[in-house]
Amino acid sequence: MIGIVGLTGGIASGKTTVANLFQSLGVPILDADVISRELVVPQMPAWKKIVECFGNEILNSDQTLNRNALKKIVFANENLRKNLEQLLHPLIYETMLERAKEFELKEKYCLFVVPLLIETNQTHLVQRLLVVDCEESEQKQRLKERDYLNEIEIEQILAAQCNRQTRLAQADDLIHNNVRTKKDGLMPQVAALHQFYLTLFRTQP
Repeated sequence: MIGIVGLTGGIASGKTTVANLFQSLGVPILDADVISRELVVPQMPAWKKIVECFGNEILNSDQTLNRNALKKIVFANENLRKNLEQLLHPLIYETMLERAKEFELKEKYCLFVVPLLIETNQTHLVQRLLVVDCEESEQKQRLKERDYLNEIEIEQILAAQCNRQTRLAQADDLIHNNVRTKKDGLMPQVAALHQFYLTLFRTQP
């Protein structure tokens, strides 16, 4: 059985950067956001359910989902956000677990990159929970620069995720990605955890 490490963290904490570093060391990556996009291409069952729930106004001219429009709707309405999660998340997790089986014969572990792993109460799917952590003030600054969001939009997004303290309390492992740690880089932290995971999962049945 292949080991599964769940990589999570708040929005704009640096999850993708950390996942890419693990991938550069040869670790297979299964990204929930990537799989989500695959599941909602036009006319797929999940796409049809989302359009039925939210209407044609969340579609681009080519019938693909307008992700920004959908994001604004769900982060402004908790019930609609939960509806979307209930539509997508079971399909995403099922797909990730199926694909993880493909690595069993040649890899010791793989990484599940899931932004809402804690919020959706699916931490039981992984053997280790790795949290990428940074200060909330830094998250907000990155969101302004990266996504051009205003203060209200940023607060809505942060409110939809569990708080930093909850995330840290559930973490088995941590990667620090604050301004003060950048001078030393992320790779030493990733490389150390990679060696730890190889040893850990080498001994499991």
